[in-house]
Amino acid sequence: MAALLLGLLLFALQSPPLPSRPLADGGSSPPPTLSPADNATASHPNGTLQQLPQIIIIGVRKGGTRALIEMLSLHGAVAAAQNEVHFFDWESHFQKGLPWYLSQMPYAFPEQLTVEKTPAYFTSGKVPKRIHQMNPNIKLLLILRDPTERVLSDYTQVFYNRLQKHKSYQPIESVLVKDGEINLGYKALNRSLYYVHMQNWLQYFPPESIHVVDGDRLIKDPLHEMQKVEKFLNLEPQLNASNFYFNKTKGFYCLRDHGRERCLHDSKGRAHPHVAPAVLQKLYQFFHEPNRKFFELVGRTFDWK
Repeated sequence: MAALLLGLLLFALQSPPLPSRPLADGGSSPPPTLSPADNATASHPNGTLQQLPQIIIIGVRKGGTRALIEMLSLHGAVAAAQNEVHFFDWESHFQKGLPWYLSQMPYAFPEQLTVEKTPAYFTSGKVPKRIHQMNPNIKLLLILRDPTERVLSDYTQVFYNRLQKHKSYQPIESVLVKDGEINLGYKALNRSLYYVHMQNWLQYFPPESIHVVDGDRLIKDPLHEMQKVEKFLNLEPQLNASNFYFNKTKGFYCLRDHGRERCLHDSKGRAHPHVAPAVLQKLYQFFHEPNRKFFELVGRTFDWK
């Protein structure tokens, strides 16, 4: 009997503690973790499995994230999640832990890299720390556009969503300007203050872990921008001019994958509403200093007005 009690005591001492639940405010406690051996689910008969992403497209909203992940998925060494997962920014998802996050990933071959994209990650203050707790060596892709153009695209998306639901909407000038000045309470403006959010990410990740994709250049010259992405991810160069063709009807590049052609959804590339020149000028002036700070932060400039 003494030997039995001693055995039970030793077993209790050796049993690993259960991981604590994450704090609702995004505190230091991470979601339940996975050991390296549990980093993938049971494989399918064809040899594919689900694995935690080695690449995350962190944003930005209306910056071209859908185009980026579609173009990246043309590469044979990449498996892309089709939906925005919102694991690190939605508490209802984060509370489910990494096993749930893993279950949202696509099935991939062991030699493939898995990528997911959630544009809201970039502007969420709690996300960088959470991703770092999962994998401090992860590769991050951030795609940005001219901040003024991004604000207009942001408004355009909300405008059409409300229109389709037969809801009322505000004219763009009324949300951009308040009492003759730029309306700092408009959330879309905050999303375009790139340097503010980038500072948060650089607290957890070194600059070499974050590749900034020029969203404006991706529209005009997708191959050149994607070759930079391939290099950053240490992928064997595979994308070429045959993967892209310009669709005159839509006014932007579409994709060609093994002879199969596909374009982004019709909701992409919508024309922006007309904005009074005086209001546009206010926007350009408003973003001038934030843009300069961002350029200093990342050590490069972009062709933004």
